Amino acid sequence: MSALSVDPLWPRAGDWPAPHGTTIPDAVLLGVPAWRTSLSPTGAAATPAAVREALRRFSPTLLGPPPVDLNGALRIADAGDVHDPDGREGEARVRAAVADLSAARLVVALGGDNSATYAVAQGRGAGGLITLDAHFDLRDGESNGSPVRRLIADGLDPRRIVQIGIADFANSAAYAQRALDAGITVITLDEVRRRGIAEVVAEALRVAAGRPVDRPGDGPLTVVGSESAASPPDGPAAGRFAFPGVGASSPGIHLDIDVDVCDRSVAPGCPASVPGGLAAWELRALVRALAQDPGVVSADVVEVDATADAPDSRTVRLAALCVLELLAGLAERR
Repeated sequence: MSALSVDPLWPRAGDWPAPHGTTIPDAVLLGVPAWRTSLSPTGAAATPAAVREALRRFSPTLLGPPPVDLNGALRIADAGDVHDPDGREGEARVRAAVADLSAARLVVALGGDNSATYAVAQGRGAGGLITLDAHFDLRDGESNGSPVRRLIADGLDPRRIVQIGIADFANSAAYAQRALDAGITVITLDEVRRRGIAEVVAEALRVAAGRPVDRPGDGPLTVVGSESAASPPDGPAAGRFAFPGVGASSPGIHLDIDVDVCDRSVAPGCPASVPGGLAAWELRALVRALAQDPGVVSADVVEVDATADAPDSRTVRLAALCVLELLAGLAERR
């Protein structure tokens, strides 16, 4: 591989310093190289380092106008990797590391497999969850297929969970029913394309923040997972469309970016990616739009196996671009 060119007028992304002193960063990267409980053989532990290397292939510049250099617009830091983040003790280390970064407006975890979502969201104290994923991650046990179920079991309100990109032929009927019964808002891959990114993002942010939402075409408000909309279990304001006691000041949202939501042609380094998933541009647009909301306080980029990528590192580079899209969204917040 040839060395990267050096041009003082063309700065590169990455190589951000460690958090230091009393300076409070706007965004902090944290490597969470989880892999031991993956349901598929994976070398995902190598991915945080690979993403950091790939970041240097990109500029931190938004074209505008006017053009914006993210290195100047934001205080960005890199806190390194959590050592051995797998298992109960490893998850405790992840939670502690994320909690130590609580002053930052946005914490970005570099996975690792999807099991990282569980401890990162808890360390950030998230009250809402949005996943960009082809899969429900509602399996029993403790693996990269179970973080959403584990978060619910530990008290995360499933009515503040939105799952975007869930795909046909990538899930079982049992887990689809589990999501329905829990009251999770599911926006399938086909629905993303039918409704468009702007509408999907608006709904996801409202639901994950605990604000009422009525989906187009739903007709009268219904309560997901209850037998009767007229008498929901927690009163007339319960269910997917209204959340008693939860408002704009409630705990923030964690964004789980599972790159296997993408088409296999752009994400061959994701063991579970399938043909027909999101295009790279669709994932990037979703990530930036979601990150523009101040309620999003943490994110993870997971399920990329750098050791199984194509020779051109297209999956790792897409993961690196997701990091930059998160930073762009943060810089564009109003």
